[in-house]
Amino acid sequence: MARTRQAEDPKAAALREARCLNPHPGQVTDEAFGSSDFFDARDVVQVKYEMVRAVREDAAAVTAAAAAFGFSRQSYYAAATALDAGGLPALVPARPGPRGAHKLTDQVCAFCEQQLAASPGLRAKDLAGLIEENFGVRVHPRSVERALARYREANTGSKSPWPRPVPVPAFRPWPARCRPASQ
Repeated sequence: MARTRQAEDPKAAALREARCLNPHPGQVTDEAFGSSDFFDARDVVQVKYEMVRAVREDAAAVTAAAAAFGFSRQSYYAAATALDAGGLPALVPARPGPRGAHKLTDQVCAFCEQQLAASPGLRAKDLAGLIEENFGVRVHPRSVERALARYREANTGSKSPWPRPVPVPAFRPWPARCRPASQ
């Protein structure tokens, strides 16, 4: 029997796409979110804004207000600081994950360039091993190729990650069982 997937609410889909979907809307116990259609506990930006606004009206109740909105005291202070620094857009959660090249830095790429200049026959796999030996960082050979291409484009204008042309495989005729009938 095939399952039918229920269609997700369009607002929830939009909030998810904008990274603003509150993962725990049930923890929001503030009465405004339960009594009004305007307030949506699924919108984490709105919940954080209302939490900061409520605490600013009654500064003595930081812990109670943070708990009523489903956040910790530390989350309140982080939200208040973000709101003061960047306004409402600063409450949108940041994209997760590392930013930029955190393993293959310019120093590592310059090292790779030196190694390639000294020994042009090196392959990306060889460079990955040298990087691990010298810098203690494990990287995939394809990551080395991409990083060198970016490094070269930024420093020399060349997009090629290697100084030599890529070899083209030799021509091999079709196997007899795969040949078209006309041959």
